[in-house]
Amino acid sequence: MLLDTKQFSSAIKQIAEEKGIDEQKIIETIDAAIASAYKKDYGRKSQIIRAKLDPASGRILVWQVKYVVEGVDEEGYITGFVLKREDEEVQLRSENGEEEIKIKFNPEKHVLLEEVKKTDPNLKPGDELILPLEEKEDFGRIAAQTAKQVIVQRLREAERESIADEYRRLVGSLTSGVIQRREGRNVYLDIGRTLGVIPALEQSPLDNYSVGRRLKALILAIEETPKGPMIVLSRSHPKLLEKLFELEVPEISADSVLIKAVSREAGSRSKIAVSSKQSGVDPIGSLVGQKGIRVQTVINELSGEKIDIIEWSDEPSKFVSSALSPAKVQDVKILDPKKKYALVEVAEDQFSLAIGKRGQNVRLAAKLTGWKIDVRSPKEEMKAEEAETVEPEPVSQPVQ
Repeated sequence: MLLDTKQFSSAIKQIAEEKGIDEQKIIETIDAAIASAYKKDYGRKSQIIRAKLDPASGRILVWQVKYVVEGVDEEGYITGFVLKREDEEVQLRSENGEEEIKIKFNPEKHVLLEEVKKTDPNLKPGDELILPLEEKEDFGRIAAQTAKQVIVQRLREAERESIADEYRRLVGSLTSGVIQRREGRNVYLDIGRTLGVIPALEQSPLDNYSVGRRLKALILAIEETPKGPMIVLSRSHPKLLEKLFELEVPEISADSVLIKAVSREAGSRSKIAVSSKQSGVDPIGSLVGQKGIRVQTVINELSGEKIDIIEWSDEPSKFVSSALSPAKVQDVKILDPKKKYALVEVAEDQFSLAIGKRGQNVRLAAKLTGWKIDVRSPKEEMKAEEAETVEPEPVSQPVQ
């Protein structure tokens, strides 16, 4: 059986480029399809038939495989060494509380060791006996249709896996896409080679998820589903804020400004702590940009979410004080450095601003700094053991 090698190689290359699939995987898929078609027309149901296409010569070789087994018992089950394979029909038998693999001997796919020893003494139980089959020039309509279905199905699976591999390397990075549809509370984005999904828990309450709108999102994870790998995106993860600033601020890409911590309540308010590695570079000014254009671009992308930019400090009292911005802090007392307890004193007119609406400002400050913060006015007296504190939460959930 011969193929036009030039046309074949050209077709393989074209499919590989269009689908983003390795050429070898395409050839393996065609091999499996030819084996399936051969078996349909010329083989028997239980036979294991394999085929190999040689792109250089255009020749297709077909052969039957039989597994070498040690022996067979009175009930027709294989005895001795048993190797469980995907194409084996396995029965499990429980003996003395332990499960034992039982495989029925089938002359179409098994051969006894004593028989093959006569022709090849090197074979042992578990090995494969290769039996070349007669080459055929053509296949029937049903066999050809079977081959086509195998190729289409396997190429679809290979393409999905290729896409999943590509996006696995991009987990934690930013992507951009157009909203294609909504299913229940899930939002689906066309992100290029595939669709990504923003689950309800990863959505921002401020966003308008109307079809056709372009959004940036964080690639959160790749999840395996019965329909294949799914690209999970997020619009609420704290790391999204970090990645948006990386996109807008060249100083971050140049490594002269560092993002040290981020805390976020998606759709409401975020805090981001930054520091400078280079003297003369203002970290807060770098993120704000001329006339506030950089931070405003990020705010617009997040549908109006408020952002506080804070200068990071390795001095806990200074960092905690800055984290409570926009409130002005009078004093920060470190009550317990080991447990990270801090008492913050603010003026009466700054108290509600420091706490924030429903405690949001002090809560975000605690997340950002990792300190338990208690905000008091100077009139209130307290002891360390009486401190009512805001517990810090993890700065962000890890991107898988």
